[in-house]
Amino acid sequence: MIVRTWHGCVPVRHAEGFANHLQKTGVEHSESTPGNLGAYVRRETQGEWEHFFLATYWKDLEAVKAFAGERYQIAVIYPDDEQFQLLSDPYVFQHDVRTVSPL
Repeated sequence: MIVRTWHGCVPVRHAEGFANHLQKTGVEHSESTPGNLGAYVRRETQGEWEHFFLATYWKDLEAVKAFAGERYQIAVIYPDDEQFQLLSDPYVFQHDVRTVSPL
């Protein structure tokens, strides 16, 4: 299994709007892609910024490429991301995972 991780943050005043936007874009897009095994978002407030961590789980690298394209190491961006003043990490990470267990 491949776990793909992304991080971005928005000013706190845009947090709820961006949470809805992320659900309708990154989460729903990934979950609708064949080979996706799930998508999970974690939020963390630090001062005036709301951080979003998105982890998507994939059957294999081909499924990741079906979602993100051949340049799958680059973050997928969506129309209207800018309206939330999103600061997105430009790169994402893919991790080969054999098992998932709670901490």
